[in-house]
Amino acid sequence: MSTESQSLLRLQEIDLELMRLKGQLDAMPQQKKLAAIKAAKKNLAGKMKVIIGKRKDAEIDLEDNEAAHQKTERRVSEVQSEAQGRAQDFRGVRDLEAHLTALAKQLEKLEFKHSELESNLEKLLKAEQNAIDLGKRLDEEQAAQQEAYERSSADLMARVRMLAAERKATLANISADVAQRYALASKRFGGLAVERLRGNMPTTCRVKLQQGIFGELMRGPIITECPYCHRMLVTEGALVDE
Repeated sequence: MSTESQSLLRLQEIDLELMRLKGQLDAMPQQKKLAAIKAAKKNLAGKMKVIIGKRKDAEIDLEDNEAAHQKTERRVSEVQSEAQGRAQDFRGVRDLEAHLTALAKQLEKLEFKHSELESNLEKLLKAEQNAIDLGKRLDEEQAAQQEAYERSSADLMARVRMLAAERKATLANISADVAQRYALASKRFGGLAVERLRGNMPTTCRVKLQQGIFGELMRGPIITECPYCHRMLVTEGALVDE
């Protein structure tokens, strides 16, 4: 058998084993836990973004409240200073008292609102800290699960690395055209891209070739295409009873 056809068949064997190993790796319990942690961290990141946005808004609201309170207090002082600076008749005293009363009510409202705003900010800061703490716990659990996965999968990963190196060397013996045809067929047929002829029957689809079609295939290139399932077909050695 030619080097290229042998390499093509070996390439498929390698890829099928790599697929099997990937399935084993994906099925390891640590992988499921890592996937769950990843989902939890993504969900937490979304919640954290909302919390931070609300916390910043709450800080601005509190700052605005405190600025309004200071402004109102200054206005009270200004009104009191103005009153001391000039004589007041009865009407003036009454207007002054009304003005100071209105300012006092405004201060009272601002102080009441300040308590609400402080309470709201405190809750948001607590929620943010809880989210930060949860994020740290998820990071620790992720690191622990990743370490356990790497430890448990060491042998499988060593096999994957060895096959990957062999795959690279095997591809070097295959022409670019055949390699491209293989890549497309492998994707189309889920890894079972290449079959061989055993007598007049392809080994995968197992549909017997008519004598005329068989003769045409045997006169053509040794790497061709199955006329029935359209997988790549290696015809070399078809008459050999293996």
